[in-house]
Amino acid sequence: MSKRLSAARPMTVNAAAGLEAVEGVAAVAYGVYVGVETAIGEPVDPVSAIGVTVLALAGGIGMLACARGLLRADQWSRAPTVLTQLFALPVAWSLWQGEQYAIGVPLGVVAVLTLIAALSPPSTAWLVTEHDDDGDDDDEQSESTGRK
Repeated sequence: MSKRLSAARPMTVNAAAGLEAVEGVAAVAYGVYVGVETAIGEPVDPVSAIGVTVLALAGGIGMLACARGLLRADQWSRAPTVLTQLFALPVAWSLWQGEQYAIGVPLGVVAVLTLIAALSPPSTAWLVTEHDDDGDDDDEQSESTGRK
């Protein structure tokens, strides 16, 4: 089924998508950084460095896909968005306990705000509603198919 975003997208969906995209860009940037450092430097553990690179790049690309899915009203995109935030919370807590406040605090704040935005009633209502993509009225399509 195609979707048209005829109804105004709620601000909460925009916020969730934007915050998810920020995290995705940060993860991709970190993956690129670790990859470049691994390639030009001498990592202590090359296998771990390559693993971190691959996971960061894959995770970041996945988060960017989720952000795009939220903006397009793809119902599948909300569950992985929520899941990434649920994973981010213990990471933020661990960073906080390790006195890495400059990373832990923003990560925790973004995770909580994204969860609130993605799970809010306006987001839920908009994401579960079918939207037509072609802009035609349903009556015109039902006349051509003989259905109402």
